[in-house]
Amino acid sequence: MTSNGLKYFILLLLVSMAGCAEPVNDHFQGYIEGEYLRIAAPMAGQLEILPVSRGMMVATGDLLFTLDHSLESAAVGEAEQGLARAGSLLADLTKGRRPAEIKAVAARLAQARAAKDLAQKEFDRLERLVKEQSVSRELYDRAVTELQRANAMVDELTADLETAGLGSRSDLIEAARAEMKAARERLGQARWKLAQRNQNAPQGGLVFDTYYNPGEFVPAGYPVISLLPPGRVKLRFFIPETLVGTIQVGQRVQFTFDGAGQNFAAVISYISPQVEYTPPVIYSREARSKLVFMLEALPEPAVAAKLHPGQPIEVRLEQAS
Repeated sequence: MTSNGLKYFILLLLVSMAGCAEPVNDHFQGYIEGEYLRIAAPMAGQLEILPVSRGMMVATGDLLFTLDHSLESAAVGEAEQGLARAGSLLADLTKGRRPAEIKAVAARLAQARAAKDLAQKEFDRLERLVKEQSVSRELYDRAVTELQRANAMVDELTADLETAGLGSRSDLIEAARAEMKAARERLGQARWKLAQRNQNAPQGGLVFDTYYNPGEFVPAGYPVISLLPPGRVKLRFFIPETLVGTIQVGQRVQFTFDGAGQNFAAVISYISPQVEYTPPVIYSREARSKLVFMLEALPEPAVAAKLHPGQPIEVRLEQAS
């Protein structure tokens, strides 16, 4: 073989080897993952109403289930009555007597003053007569007693009339205010417990599963429904260790699934900091391609509503800009 022929043969060999080199793979297998909201009540009770079923879509605020609330409703009614009583007592203590009561006290005071005037006149008359020794000392002493009694009655009714327009003592009023505050707090707690018997959807999404039927007893904190909002549906896939350095959070990817007929967009939201491997693994330069990192990406909410946890997908990377 001539020198030119040898060079030509080597060139053909290099070209053929280059053609057989493995291309860079930017398609990766993965699956759909869902993070469920498990809706439970903080208190135990019998399941009374379950208006939803598996596969239904619910909106934020929709009723998911209701536990029996007869005791809680009664507690709210009792707390409302207690608050009303406390309010009435406080109002009664902070205001004076009713106008009719004040008017009656004033009338009694007028009568007492008239009686005092009469007793004073009788005392003055008998005082002169006793000095002249025209009456007995017994009549004089009786007049003194009557005058003292009349003065005491006037003083008592005068003080009563002055306080009739005032409220009760400050310590009684403060105690009534404290009782009203406690009654208001008891009512708030009772209403909260009643509200917890109804559980509403914190987010819109798919009712993935129900765990109890109406009539069954639900322990406190046990989920009755699992809810899957579209925002909690994500892609999970794995890329080789040799490519992880070229990927960043926020980078777009394209994915598809069986029967889709088109590609959909998603955004990488998480890159696992821990390497995994596809067995068997030998930690050598030749086996590094078997080391992988797990990535997660979020699809558009409208697309996420069509996806199902566990569904196989194929993901294609887009180059970061």
